[in-house]
Amino acid sequence: MRYLVTFLFASIFLFASEPDAVLKVEKSVDQRSSISIVSATGINPQYSKEATRLFLADFRLSGNFVVDQNSSTAAFSTLPINIQSKSKYTLLYNFAQTVSGGASLDIRLIGGSPKQELLRRNFKISKLEKAPFLIHKAVSEVNRYKKYPPIDWINRYVLLSRYVGPKKTEIMLADYTFTYKKVIIKGGLNLFPIWADGSQKEIYYSSYGKDILTLYKLNIYTGAKQQIITTQGILACSDVSRDGSKLLLTMAPESQPDIYLYSGGNAKRITTFSGIDVSAKFVDGDQAIAFVSNRLGSPNIFKKSIYANSVQKIVNHGTNNSSCDTFENNIVYSSKEGPKSYNIYITDSSGSDTRPLTSGGVNQFPRFSRDGSVVMYIKRGSGGNSIGYSNLAANRSESFKLGISRVQSIDW
Repeated sequence: MRYLVTFLFASIFLFASEPDAVLKVEKSVDQRSSISIVSATGINPQYSKEATRLFLADFRLSGNFVVDQNSSTAAFSTLPINIQSKSKYTLLYNFAQTVSGGASLDIRLIGGSPKQELLRRNFKISKLEKAPFLIHKAVSEVNRYKKYPPIDWINRYVLLSRYVGPKKTEIMLADYTFTYKKVIIKGGLNLFPIWADGSQKEIYYSSYGKDILTLYKLNIYTGAKQQIITTQGILACSDVSRDGSKLLLTMAPESQPDIYLYSGGNAKRITTFSGIDVSAKFVDGDQAIAFVSNRLGSPNIFKKSIYANSVQKIVNHGTNNSSCDTFENNIVYSSKEGPKSYNIYITDSSGSDTRPLTSGGVNQFPRFSRDGSVVMYIKRGSGGNSIGYSNLAANRSESFKLGISRVQSIDW
């Protein structure tokens, strides 16, 4: 447990809410479509304000739309010709709570000359608190109608663990804006949750009790739970292969944290350094791993073939590079560059093509979206803390107030 406390828990931050912070990096306006958001008259003002905020954020972060920041209202049944907008497209929406306690969202996409209805959709969800997912789905549908690159990542859950007291954590689900939040596991010390599959039906997490750590696999819909492996010391699943058949584990059965490949019920040790090797991620078609090690004194990012012993240093700058994630042959990592400066960088698996994604402040825990097009990270600034996103293809970034304190681990 000494390594668990001194190394992996060193990544914990105390988070508080903040006003939305936005970093904008625009691409050519000519490549994007202008759009205005219009709410139907008669909507509960609180619902209208929140829904419009989410519509604006979704369209902005997609990178495919120039969004009119001015809000307006109109009757949902109004003729398209009566919609007054300087934008090429207008999204008219009607949001309502259903009698069963759920929510319903109707949208009309209006455009063309003369103005006409181009797209009409209805979305429903059984619980009102999950209404943000209706907006995300609507925006992804409009994006699909325009035949822009998919933005299905806005529909996915964020998975995280947070501290709520001494040796007590909660595992939670959230939408990517952290407007929706729900606790799914509470009681005891439950750590390092990670998605077990692309469909986001199952998770792996470590549970601590009586000096023993156990890795479980849990179906979040049925509650079915399977014990995977138990050990003393440290135990964390840091990555799952694309097909779900292999896990990368950090374990220290003999007080030395190393990387293990778990497959077919067996755990094979793949690093043997006498210091600290943790937080491995599959890279290069699951044939190699990127991981954090202090083998050169301070935490840094290294790469190693699963089937060979040679180790390659990936990062050649910064004094502390203690978190990373991978997608195919790309690596994102956080690098300390000053007393109060951590920035997110992206590089290839050889470390030869590197560029920054953030500048200034404390930015850590980067995570790729499932399709690798967007990077999520935790951002701490002078005004508070937020969850940040960088759309790599569109050169667009957005941040939202986090509203969660003491985050221990996060996955997307």
